[in-house]
Amino acid sequence: MNNPIIPFRAGFMLPSSNTVFEDRCFDVFSSDPRIRAHFARVPVVSISNTESSLSQFDRGRMLAAARSLAEAGPDCIVWAGTAASWLGFEFDKTLCQEIEDRWCVRAMSATLSINARLAELKAGSIGLVTPYGAELEARIAQNYEAIGIRVVGAERLDLTENTDYAAVSPARILKMVRDVARHGADAIVILCTNLAGAYILEEAQRQVGCSILDSVEETLNAVRRVSMIRS
Repeated sequence: MNNPIIPFRAGFMLPSSNTVFEDRCFDVFSSDPRIRAHFARVPVVSISNTESSLSQFDRGRMLAAARSLAEAGPDCIVWAGTAASWLGFEFDKTLCQEIEDRWCVRAMSATLSINARLAELKAGSIGLVTPYGAELEARIAQNYEAIGIRVVGAERLDLTENTDYAAVSPARILKMVRDVARHGADAIVILCTNLAGAYILEEAQRQVGCSILDSVEETLNAVRRVSMIRS
């Protein structure tokens, strides 16, 4: 008799209005019986530089979502949002540490996964592709420059409703990648877990040549690596 596969259970905390991340999870993990995905939602609807928008990422809300996942006994808990790119990277570092301390489970985040990959690539400069407005774009650039990574080019959509992010076509994202590639960055980051960038990565890589990091794909790749270590 074959031994049953013991699944690696990943708990994902999602902005409540995010749909792209779940869609990609189902695409990727449907062919991998080792990994099972479970989801909890943090109330997030509109994303901008206003106080009401920034307050959606209240630590209590985040920890409530983490607690609901921890009760299922996952092997890791992942914050699958990129708010730390404008709130400051310490936001995710502190959040992950608190989750680990409270529930003794490995904690990860989309933004920290992106940054780990940029460190592996030794990227000194990046191009940004985001759906955000100018104020958030400026905050993101400032945070990356503080860790020694220059933002040499950026393309943005100036959208504030998260549901609108999911409606952006892959063709539009591909054009944004091509446009930002003209600035000659070491890597391009598609920064948002509700943009369908994962579906154009292969074609974008073929067209522009440099490394392209998609927020959703980098997060799922990080979970895959952790699952391999456990097995």
